[in-house]
Amino acid sequence: MTFADTVAHLSPERWARANRLLIRKALAEFTHERLLTPEPLGDGRYAVRSDDGATEYRFAARRLRLDHWQVAADSVTRHRDGTELPLDALEFLTEFRTSLGLSDAILPVYLEEISSTLSGTCYKLAKPPVTSASLARDGSFQDIETGMTEGHPCFVANNGRLGFGVHEYLSYAPETASPVRLIWLAATRERAAFTAGAGLTYESLLRAELAEETLARFAATLTGQGLDPDDYLLIPVHPWQWWNKLSVTFAAEIAERRLVLLGEGDDEYLAQQSIRTFFNASDPAKHYVKTALSVLNMGFMRGLSASYMKDTPAINDWLAQLVENDPVLKATGLTVIRERAAVGYRHLEYEAATDRYSPYRKMLAALWRESPVPSLAEGERLATMASLLHVDEDGHSLAAALIERSGLTPAEWLRPYLRSYLTPLLHSFYAYDLVYMPHGENVILVLGEDGTARRAIFKDIAEEIAVMDPDAVLPPGVDRIRVEVPDDRKLLSIFTDVFDCFFRFLAANLVTEGVLDEDTFWDAVAECVRDYQDSAPQLADRFRQYDLFAPEFTLSCLNRLQLRNNEQMVDLADPSGALQLAGTLRNPIA
Repeated sequence: MTFADTVAHLSPERWARANRLLIRKALAEFTHERLLTPEPLGDGRYAVRSDDGATEYRFAARRLRLDHWQVAADSVTRHRDGTELPLDALEFLTEFRTSLGLSDAILPVYLEEISSTLSGTCYKLAKPPVTSASLARDGSFQDIETGMTEGHPCFVANNGRLGFGVHEYLSYAPETASPVRLIWLAATRERAAFTAGAGLTYESLLRAELAEETLARFAATLTGQGLDPDDYLLIPVHPWQWWNKLSVTFAAEIAERRLVLLGEGDDEYLAQQSIRTFFNASDPAKHYVKTALSVLNMGFMRGLSASYMKDTPAINDWLAQLVENDPVLKATGLTVIRERAAVGYRHLEYEAATDRYSPYRKMLAALWRESPVPSLAEGERLATMASLLHVDEDGHSLAAALIERSGLTPAEWLRPYLRSYLTPLLHSFYAYDLVYMPHGENVILVLGEDGTARRAIFKDIAEEIAVMDPDAVLPPGVDRIRVEVPDDRKLLSIFTDVFDCFFRFLAANLVTEGVLDEDTFWDAVAECVRDYQDSAPQLADRFRQYDLFAPEFTLSCLNRLQLRNNEQMVDLADPSGALQLAGTLRNPIA
């Protein structure tokens, strides 16, 4: 690859298109979060003025339920002193920095994240276009995973990935679909710890994940340095993490042979949408591997905490058992792919110098998550639920293509999807005070050959689930997931995470494409809620206490979190403490 090849995607035409698309999203989402207040110009057109009043943006938008602004990208224009100016996302953010609450410290870093997001969009625009219809017809699990173009629907800076150079972007970003081999280290048992779920041991996991020849090669590397393999645990590492962090930041550990470089594994992996999780492309039935990655992306350094890893398998076993033993959850077809084992390394000197939030404590850990592939029946296939929001270059959504493929009416297609996805969330909340982080990237849909949803698979369990019942009896280690949430905020786990941050976009895409009207979509959601509540009369008091049909709910804003602190948006131990609230939204199913 030449120097020119690394930036071949950055053409003036693609850059202009990427800026237009990002400003369209910024206008829509910052208005939704009430950071910007457009003035109506008539005929569905609006204008917003910069902080100093000198620059005006005009655009056409359709306003939908949940105060969703469906802005037409090609309608956006920028004007100053009677002259139309080109669209520039970095200038847009600087012009509105006061409205957006961007501090002097945050603004340049946020601009860097926006620049990276724009560059990624240019790369995606340079790829050969794939239609939603072809993905719906015969896209494989990983075709769909690597074919996504937007990322998180709410966040404007959703592909920051600060730390990746362009050659690393081309090697490790999910949309490049570049095969990756993980690097393996041996870590002294004095500082490393391995934990596994029921029925799994360190030896049985390694034998299943690594070939005998690979294990022998790794052992020979240790014995060749006069070291005993039994004194070490093996840890898979993201190549970026080795080159950029561990080989320098952990130099003492390497020099003292507390860490020993063993080399690459033999299997090839594909990065998933979450960027630090890898799907085994050589053997899809093997585990996913989730690695520590000290890259700043969408409000967090994407490391993995060694101390958090310790309880991860037990939390996953607890949830899997709860799902397996609950007849309502089982009837929906819900399964979880468990994080079956975890390994973490503690750098004692950095730990002594830092608090629990520090990225220095999250540089070397990994976990193994079950693959959903072996669970498939004949005629079933997999798709990340994020793909339902995917829109191709011609403006056609994958959700619409799946509906068309099914031969069902939109309402008929929505019914099994909502039963697979929404019903388990409702029952977990009302029966157990248990909530997930159920955004599109954390849910995998099992689709039939006709494109209808058969069931859902939830993932990313240990760091994302929470039990809000202070009196819940939880096993040792599992009690880490207990959180205190005020009663009036508990239902935001459905209203914000599901209604506002997923259904809002799914409905808007289908409405814009002319597949259905808003009433049809939200009536289907309401019907799903009523069907569940009718089936569980024993929970009637809970349904009254936490009313999903309330007239309105609090608007909780994700971009406001990132604009305020783009390195640590939320403390996972106190998820409600950091919420940025901005008035209310009318409940579309009230």
